[in-house]
Amino acid sequence: MTSIPASLTPFFQEYDLAKLTPEKDAHTIIERVLQYGNRAEIKWLFQTYSIDKIAGWVRRWGNEVLPEPDRKFWNLVLNAGSI
Repeated sequence: MTSIPASLTPFFQEYDLAKLTPEKDAHTIIERVLQYGNRAEIKWLFQTYSIDKIAGWVRRWGNEVLPEPDRKFWNLVLNAGSI
């Protein structure tokens, strides 16, 4: 997997970005990028993780973690159906 783009640093202020890995920290990375990412960062997310993994995350955690506008948007885009 690719390393986390430096542009995502502001979304992980409580973490050492050098220690986060896409494999080990997928839950946190998916959450932050879906909520705060720009177009390039979203593109990176979908190149890094499968659509099934991201949609699965939205189904499992979206209601609990994402604010309503983001949750509704990603449910619609991913057809995740958790709302």
